[in-house]
Amino acid sequence: MAAIAHWTAILLYLATTVVAAQTVFRQHRSRNPLLLVLLAGALIAHALSLSFNLVTAGGYRFDLLAMLSLVAWIVNLLILVLACRHPLTLLILIMAPLGALAELSAVHSWGNVAPRQQLSPGIALHALLSVSAYSLLALATLQAIYLHFLNQQLHNHRPGGVSRFLPPLQTMESLLFGLVAFGQLLLTASLVTGFVFLDNLFEHGLMHKTTLSLVAWVLYSILLWGHWRLGWRGNTAVRWTLTAFAILLLAYFGSKLVLEVILQRS
Repeated sequence: MAAIAHWTAILLYLATTVVAAQTVFRQHRSRNPLLLVLLAGALIAHALSLSFNLVTAGGYRFDLLAMLSLVAWIVNLLILVLACRHPLTLLILIMAPLGALAELSAVHSWGNVAPRQQLSPGIALHALLSVSAYSLLALATLQAIYLHFLNQQLHNHRPGGVSRFLPPLQTMESLLFGLVAFGQLLLTASLVTGFVFLDNLFEHGLMHKTTLSLVAWVLYSILLWGHWRLGWRGNTAVRWTLTAFAILLLAYFGSKLVLEVILQRS
């Protein structure tokens, strides 16, 4: 079953790539139902394959290749949802082969497997959600940086480069807020599972990470509320996205700096 799901996902991703390339080459601006059906099938097979790759007989996988496969699945899923309303054929053409590549490489372990005896299912779920949220919000940050430069180009009347082949600015902003919303959902689930399954979230070792993660969650919530209620977009959205991710970055890596460098020397 694992092998069938694995190769089915790869083949459907490749078929999606071919159909997307044909659609772009023929310059069709309308949505292609076959393209969306193929991508949906690839995502279903990929999800089934992930269930075998992430939870193995020896334990749980959190290595780079497994996480890249998970992030590729999440991003392709988000693009599929947005593609039901916006023409995102070019983005599908970019991400579908990356999904196939991520799925192809995910069967090879790159790192140790966390034994089930040392990691309860609840803690494993918390770790998986945390990595997924961080990865997706990192992609949202890269998207925000790109939108900043695109806004600058349009403001200076110098559009060009790769932006000529991408969807309109409004669609790219929709993708940004889709990434932030999905990432915020995963971050919320990560915090909830942390409070449920971990007993030491506010103890000395994890207090920095927990506090900063909560601050980042509040900033992302304000950003989403401002977008939906006040119409925030453009550079305002970019600034909030970058600030929130900077706090989240401190939560993940700053706590390690405090614990492993500063406190060790004090």
